[in-house]
Amino acid sequence: MEYFCYHRDRPGSLALRDELLEAHWSYMDQYAKEMIARGPTLADDGDTPTGSVHILDLPDSAAARAFALDEPNYQAGAYRDVLLRRWRNMLGRTMWEFPGGRTEGNRYLVIGLGLAPGQAADLTVPDDRDELIAYGPLLADDGTTWLGTAALVRAPDPGAARAVLTPGRYADIEVHNWVFGGRPTAEG
Repeated sequence: MEYFCYHRDRPGSLALRDELLEAHWSYMDQYAKEMIARGPTLADDGDTPTGSVHILDLPDSAAARAFALDEPNYQAGAYRDVLLRRWRNMLGRTMWEFPGGRTEGNRYLVIGLGLAPGQAADLTVPDDRDELIAYGPLLADDGTTWLGTAALVRAPDPGAARAVLTPGRYADIEVHNWVFGGRPTAEG
């Protein structure tokens, strides 16, 4: 079962996040085989973290809750909350298979929260799938009730990123700067 997990930073928690960086990476290393996508959201300065996205394939909702709640930053209080939902990988690939590479262009997390559960929108992959890093519906624990849509997208600006979702079909659409995450490697 695939899950979307977005931890949002508590204001003023940057020093704590920096202190826990190795603990965070070590924790995530345990889930390397399950990862579909990961990475921090960033403030407008492009440098200051505002949250952390992880999309994983886990056995069940108990494993997903354990993943989200046992994360070192969450345990230490660096995060103010967590959005955890079932998710469906509509692209059938990981972020590492994204044909656009790891660094070229602006990257965004787009989250659309549905107007009402079950009134689904955007259940098919948009035509310009080459700019999508990850894409899929946010689902209730039953795995079928639609609650929204989450996407990682390469786009020229936040407005173009927002346009990946259908206007008027969501109570709110959030757009966050996002970058590929993970432990730094020799390749970048």
